[in-house]
Order: sequence, then C-alpha cells, then structure tokens
Amino acid sequence: MHDFLIRGGTLVDGTGRPGERADVALRGGRIAAVGELAGEAARETLDADGRVVCPGFVDPHTHYDAQLFWDPLASPSSLHGVTSVIGGNCGFSIAPLGGPQDAEYIRRMMAVVEGMPLSALENGLDWDWRSFGEWLARLEGGVAVNAGFLVGHCALRRAVMGWDAVGEQADSGQLERMRALLDECLAAGGLGLSSSRSFTHRDGDDRPVPSRFASEEELLALCATTGAREGTSLEFITDGCLMGFSPAEIDLMARMSLTAGRPLNWNVLTIDSKEPRRYADQLAVGEQAARRGARVVALTMPILVGMTMSFESYSPIHQLPDWGPVLGLPIPERMRALRDPEVRARLAERAASPDAGVFARVADWDHFRIGQTWSERNRGLSGRLVEEIAAERGAGSFDTLLDIVLADDLRTILWPEPPDDDDASWELRAQAWERPDVLLGGSDAGAHLDRMCGAPYPTRFLSDCLRGRKLLPLERAVAALTDAPARLFGLRERGRVTPGYRADLVVFDPETVGNGEVRSVTDLPGGAGRLFADATGVERVFVNGRPIVAAGQPTGELPGTVLRSGRDTETVELPGAAGA
Repeated sequence: MHDFLIRGGTLVDGTGRPGERADVALRGGRIAAVGELAGEAARETLDADGRVVCPGFVDPHTHYDAQLFWDPLASPSSLHGVTSVIGGNCGFSIAPLGGPQDAEYIRRMMAVVEGMPLSALENGLDWDWRSFGEWLARLEGGVAVNAGFLVGHCALRRAVMGWDAVGEQADSGQLERMRALLDECLAAGGLGLSSSRSFTHRDGDDRPVPSRFASEEELLALCATTGAREGTSLEFITDGCLMGFSPAEIDLMARMSLTAGRPLNWNVLTIDSKEPRRYADQLAVGEQAARRGARVVALTMPILVGMTMSFESYSPIHQLPDWGPVLGLPIPERMRALRDPEVRARLAERAASPDAGVFARVADWDHFRIGQTWSERNRGLSGRLVEEIAAERGAGSFDTLLDIVLADDLRTILWPEPPDDDDASWELRAQAWERPDVLLGGSDAGAHLDRMCGAPYPTRFLSDCLRGRKLLPLERAVAALTDAPARLFGLRERGRVTPGYRADLVVFDPETVGNGEVRSVTDLPGGAGRLFADATGVERVFVNGRPIVAAGQPTGELPGTVLRSGRDTETVELPGAAGA
C-alpha cells in the first residue's frame, strides 16, 4: 500500500516535457509509481483534478543558515513550494567557529552584510558549536525542507586567523590550516566553498569582510581543496557582479572553476535594457569560461524583487558617496542634519555625481513610492510617488522626500520603482533564460529581512508564465525552477518526478498560483520584524513524501534532511573534463 496517492493532476515532471494527466504514488519518502494507477491503494488520496503536480522548487541562493533554528519551515519559501534550499552563500556561513569571540564577530558581520537583525541572531541561536559538523547536526531532523550549505570563506579565515582575518594576508602555515579546516567541513557535509571580493560587503566594524583580504593564491588553494571532495561546487561574489566584470575577474573565475574541477555560480545577474554593454559583458564570462573547459553560471531572478529604502536603518542609500557619515549619526543628530539646507544640497549633489557609480540608480527620488507611514502629517501618502506629492507641494522631489521621512522620525518605508520594468528588459531576460550558463534563482531568502522579500519568486514567476507575460511555457518554467538547479549542485534523485526519486512535490492551482502582498510581520526572536508574503494557489507541498504545507498552511511536520556533499550530491563534471 502506498503512503499517498495524488490522482488525476496534470504532471509537469521537471524534464521540460509537455504536461500530461497522471497519478503519482508516494511510498517510503520516494516516488513509487507514475501513470494510470486506478487499481492502487493508499493510506491517503488527494484528488488533483485541475491541478498541476510538479517537483519541489530548489532555491540555489539563500541565507537561511540562522533562521532555520527558529523557523524550521524556512518561511515563507516553503509556502511557495520550495522544498530544497542552498545556504552559506556569498562567503558567509555561521560555522566553523574558533571560539566565542568568533561567534560575536560573525553575528555582527551578518547583521550588517546580510541584514539579519542582531537581536534575532543573539536570541534565536545559542552559538554553542564549533565545527561545521556540529552545526549541521543541530539541524538534522529538525527542519521541514532539505537544506544544504556551502562553507563560507569568512568563517574559515576568522576561525584560523582570528582578528588578523581582517587586514592581513594568510601566511603559509595559516593557509595550510585553512585548507585542513575546509576539508574537515566538506567531509562533514559542506556542499563546497563560497567567497566574496565585493566592495559592498563590510563587517560589523564597517571594514571589508575577511574574504576580501585573501590573495588569489589562497582562493585557488581553497578551490583545489574543494575539488578533492565529491559532490562539491563553488559560489563567488565580486565587484563585477554589480558593475560588469573586468578581464582579471573573468580570468579568475575560470581558473577557480578549473582548479576545483567544479562549476562556479555567481549572484546576481540584473538585466536592464538601458545597460546593454554590462549585460553583454556579464554574459561573456560564461562563454569565455566554457571555451577554457570551465563552467561559470550566472544566477538571475525571473521576477523583479522590490527593495525598501530607509533613512532610519541601513539600506543601499547608505552606499551613496559621503552619505554614510550623515546616515550613521544618532537619530536626533541625523534629523537635524537632514533639515539643514546645506547638508541636503551636498547629499543631492554627491548622489548625482560620477562617484555614485552603480548606486546612482537608487537615487531616483521622483520614483520612490511611499509605503508605510506613521505621522498624521503623512496620512494618505502611502502608495503615492514622491514626484506626484512634490508637484502638489511645489517643491523638489528630494526635499519633499526628506520632509516626509522627517515627519515620521525617519521610520517611513520607501519602495523605489524598479527602473528595469520595461518590455525591452523583459525580452533580454527571456533570451538569457535560454542559455546554459544562466540559472534562475537568487532570492537571498533569510537575509535583508526588513528590506526585501525574494522568497516568493517561484509562484510569482509561474503566475507570470501562466497569466502574465507568458515568456516561458509552463513545462520549461518548472524545469528551470527544479531540475536545472538540482543538476547544477548535483543533487541526487531530486528535481524530477520519476519513480525512485525523492518525493519532493508541489500541487498547485494554475488559475490562482501566485503570491499575496508583501507585508511586515514581527515574529523574529528579540522582537524584530521582517517582510513576508503568503502564497496563493499552492495546495500541497511534500518533502520526502510527507506534507509540510496543506491548503496553503504549514502542517508542522519536519521531514527535511540536511543535504551533505557526497551522500546527497554527486560531482558535476566540467565541459572540458569529458573523456579526459
């Protein structure tokens, strides 16, 4: 007898083949049978007529490392059909730890660089582990989703070098200890190595994060260590991910892939028709790597994820030139400065200067939409664009924006309108999705909790494919969300609906699948808030054959597993390795 039988749904199996009516039987955590199963019996049966049955979605870029301890559901991702997540990205993991001082440093770094509230990190975890294996053991048996983690270069450096991890290069002895520690982490189940050289990544002391001080020799040595273990991969962030890659960066990423003998993915490819040169240059990195026998894959989101801006807490406007000292002042002093006409003029001038670089796009004051407000003076402004309000007041947009946030004691939630929501940009995205060196994903779920909510991207993308722009047929969209990321990471027996595979499944209504409005909730340890969005049309989510979501609500079951390299992943060979 089967444990579960899903009858009469339209099966979209993850391979890209056309969907067809089929029954799916689950037994012992696996897919037992697919097809016409009229004579089969099961303990529980679900009538899926009019519904789509597909593999669970695989999110290749999350930061759920900490959140899973207080939220084993990995919400809201699992509500949107995500059944497997990859964490430890961007060079940031919360293990290994050399001691209590490392834990404090990592907490403060993650609060700044990944926007995880410090109160949640301090109250939601006990930080009483040292090795990567000890940390993974804490999660095993206590999560609803399957979760795998890369080993963060910053934690490695800090555990070996202590305070010297910031500001110093490793000597030969430190490098060997780092390699040995990385190998220990991979042997315990780490999925590979992640590292960052991005200028945007700064620690709790406003200094560059540890991995930014690593030499190429160190980075390549760690890649070699990674490649010695089965089922591993690389993830890398560098300046060019935002600005367009330099020849040196392109060469380095190819050498990293070749040294490890593993694919490397980078995050995140943003596509804007107004920047055609950057688009072409960033796609060229995969082409050039392939010619050398390497594999470099760009992650890109199939939706536009809104990001809030704030004059109260850290957000991208802090990166504008010379804004940091003003926005870093205590709130009363900051408000006094923002009322000063000379300070306003200087900030506006610097935001529009060439020094703003890629961050100039966040200074489009006209197209800031007002979100949540608090003061009586701001009543009725929510949902309106600053340029509309400024025109009514006969004032400039920047002055109007500052007047609004000052009336709220800087608490106003601001939503910049995306500058790349035009038909030409969507056409470029559709072209990019066809490429073998581009993968859909990059939600950052678990990070930047009060700034953005990327977790709903699978359901939003499906709704767009079914009822919106229809840039991809359903079958190819599902394959891009399931089988493609599973294959990049070498996940064994996941990503498709086929007998013998793990029973990670989603059952959804194609007429209503999507997401609700993004809203703020206060449910983090220590009383901090985050942005959250419910799913619509997702009726069942199964992980390893057990339902974790039913009728759109969590069931409380925790059938997920920690995905460990070698056991749960297989090595993905490079293009140049065939026949070698």
